[in-house]
Amino acid sequence: MNVLFIEDDMIESMKMQRAISKFESKHHIVEAKNGEEAFDILKSSPLPDIILLDLNMPRMSGIEFLTILKADERLRYLPTIILTTSENRADLLTCFEIGIAGYIIKPLKYEDYESKLKRVFDYWEISELIKA
Repeated sequence: MNVLFIEDDMIESMKMQRAISKFESKHHIVEAKNGEEAFDILKSSPLPDIILLDLNMPRMSGIEFLTILKADERLRYLPTIILTTSENRADLLTCFEIGIAGYIIKPLKYEDYESKLKRVFDYWEISELIKA
């Protein structure tokens, strides 16, 4: 699976790489440090199967990125999963109103983080949308 991972925190990026290296299926992760960089990647590369998006980023918040993404005719169907520390109910509701595919709160324990990611990847590997 091809994944666009939008995250500004280097430690979170390292956690992601460490976690997916343990999965049986191999995935190609392209990282962007902010929404602007992510849009540059989306314009110049093949489209990812899914997007994992942090909400709290500099230059362009995750909600701003999501709003622009879902307004774009070509990009609106990309499954976007929020991967954040924000437990703010308003953020969660706003994201679902805009059109996300899921909202995952990053757990503090690494083992729990890895377990949640594994379930996300397992689900999207079998999704018919990815195959279409």
